Amino acid sequence: MSDRTAQIARQFTQGIPHARDLGMEIRHLENGVCEIEMPYDEKLIGDARTGVIHGGAISALMDTCSGAAVMSHPSNPGGTATLDLRIDYMRAATPGQTIRARAECYHVTHSVAFVRASACDDQEDPPVATAHGAFTLERKS
Repeated sequence: MSDRTAQIARQFTQGIPHARDLGMEIRHLENGVCEIEMPYDEKLIGDARTGVIHGGAISALMDTCSGAAVMSHPSNPGGTATLDLRIDYMRAATPGQTIRARAECYHVTHSVAFVRASACDDQEDPPVATAHGAFTLERKS
C-alpha cells in the first residue's frame, strides 16, 4: 500500500465514527479498488430471532468501501460524497460470519466517479448484496 493509500485507509478507519463503531477494517486499497471486512457482532443483529445482521450495517459497509475505492483511484481525486447508491440484497448474511465488501471505481469523469460493489460472507455466490453508485469528486487544486 502506498503512503497515500495508507493515509486514506487511516482516515476511513479512524476518522469515520460509524466505520470504527461497526468494526470495519480495510484489507486492500489500491488503484480504485477497496476491500473492507466487518466482523459479525451481536450488537448489529437486525432480527433477534435469526441472528442476521441488519441491512443498514451492510449498507454502511458498502457505502464506506465504495467511497474509499473512489479516493484511491489513480486520477487522485480529493474528497468524495455519495450521490447515489443502489443496493440490491440477494440473501441474508449468515449469522456468525464476517462480511467482506469489495468495491471498484471503474469510471471517473471530471466531477463524478462510478463504482460497483458486492458484499459476501463465507459463501461468495450468491453474494449477500450488490451495489452500483455514483460519487462526487472534489478535485485537488
